Amino acid sequence: MNDANPAIAARATELTKIYGQGETRVTALDGVSVEFRPGEFTAIMGPSGSGKSTLMLCMAGLDTFTSGSVQIGATELTGLSDKRLTRLRRDKIGFVFQAFNLLPVLNATENITLPTDIARRKADSDWLGQVVESLGLADRLTHRPSQLSGGQQQRVAIARALAARPEIIFADEPTGNLDSRSGAEVLRFLRSAVRDLGQTVVMVTHDPAAAATTDRVVFLADGRIVDELRDPSAEAVLDRMKD
Repeated sequence: MNDANPAIAARATELTKIYGQGETRVTALDGVSVEFRPGEFTAIMGPSGSGKSTLMLCMAGLDTFTSGSVQIGATELTGLSDKRLTRLRRDKIGFVFQAFNLLPVLNATENITLPTDIARRKADSDWLGQVVESLGLADRLTHRPSQLSGGQQQRVAIARALAARPEIIFADEPTGNLDSRSGAEVLRFLRSAVRDLGQTVVMVTHDPAAAATTDRVVFLADGRIVDELRDPSAEAVLDRMKD
């Protein structure tokens, strides 16, 4: 499949993920179909065990799925060799996780450019300059992680995810290890990455206030999409979660 649809950054079609067999069988994803459009900020929400992190990991090529299909841009993940899948993750997908995953011996600049350095490619200096400026990191580039606050470390992680100018960024609870002020700061910069840099961001979160910073919220329950909300407010998200 090579459906080059410019209106789609990523798509899952009838995506199913089953763990175990017999009495231990668990259906984590049950025929999920969802699309993410370029330049849009989407939150994925649901109770614990709803499948939200599993959906993100399968769509990001970090976990296998039982059936269905996943497409990143014009590339179908099914049947990709390990080498091509690694290249896709490196070039087309950015990751931001709850744990910052920065290397303590490297400064901020070296952490940001690490993926392109490993790929033996020179980062686009103009693009990196724009990313660093938008994330407010210009005066922190020579600092190592131990010299940065939690919010600053997560901003470095976001810059690293943006460095290769990916087609989509997946963020799994990116504010989970941060205090409320630092968390709000990180959400503001993710919003800026979408608005000012034209990136596409999909964020797993349990926080209605975080979801309210996005363009769209997709709700999961028992491995299925059960609702969707556009232009969300924290109150509207909380009401949907209660329902």
